Amino acid sequence: MTTTDRPLTTAERQARLDAAYRHCAAIAARHGKSYHLATRLLTPARRPAIHALYAAARTADDLVDVPGADPAGELADWSRAALAELDAGWSDDPVRLALVHTYRRHDIPVEHLVDFLAAMTSDLTITGYADLDALDRYMWGSAAVIGLMVLPVLGTAPGVTREEAAPHAVALGEAFQLTNFLRDVAEDADRGRVYLPADLMAAHGVTREQLAARRFSPGFGELMREMIAVTRRRYDDAAPGTPLLARESRDCVRAATALYGGILGEIERAGYGVLDRRVRVSRPRRLAVFARRLTAAQLARVSVTRAKPNSRSSTGA
Repeated sequence: MTTTDRPLTTAERQARLDAAYRHCAAIAARHGKSYHLATRLLTPARRPAIHALYAAARTADDLVDVPGADPAGELADWSRAALAELDAGWSDDPVRLALVHTYRRHDIPVEHLVDFLAAMTSDLTITGYADLDALDRYMWGSAAVIGLMVLPVLGTAPGVTREEAAPHAVALGEAFQLTNFLRDVAEDADRGRVYLPADLMAAHGVTREQLAARRFSPGFGELMREMIAVTRRRYDDAAPGTPLLARESRDCVRAATALYGGILGEIERAGYGVLDRRVRVSRPRRLAVFARRLTAAQLARVSVTRAKPNSRSSTGA
């Protein structure tokens, strides 16, 4: 529902929607440099929806990670509003408006948003995970469902169902999330949260107090080595899913995988020294990956256009 005194005209609604998507694109550009660069390889019809999903996830995450006076209340209010607006079909909040439009346009199950918001809510009270199975259960909501949200936007190849591609989308979401956990160990510890399995920490003699103090040890390096191997296996599980996507979406996923997966190599090159610095892929490296995929993405668009000159995009555009 809108708060204006009169119903919005069709032109006014479209103007607000366009502005909402631009707002989301700005959030993605500001906070997700690797992701945002990869989205430039998508068709213009698909790109805004990815920005909307990123911006919504970022907004909810920030309510937890950069809390105000009442983070639980603010997140609950935002969550209730988002779910109610999905049902109503409109929002006066730009991020939620783009989210509502994206969900409805691409027929994304609302259960994915419910599970994501539940994971964000759990961050307010749960500060660690006993083992990888427990971490995986958390990642269902924080990462796996993000992959499932993105999948309908990217589209699938002819003859491929969402259900066939879904396990690989889940694996890629988890791989990206695990990469974040390994890069951001120190930042998360500063917030009182640890996303490294407690049993593996104990096996390598690593304590929460050590992480909070940002104190490196050989055991921490071995823990990181083991977790990088776990994360690379998730990338391996995701890889067979790329050919299942719509042809014009594959290079975006390949670029995002190269850029985000590249963080693991940077962690190794830094000697697993993530406690006293933020490891990142350099700008020249990011641009090189983008350039390498750009030509392939352009050729894919041309090929698809020639094959279906009079058809609509699989996104519904």
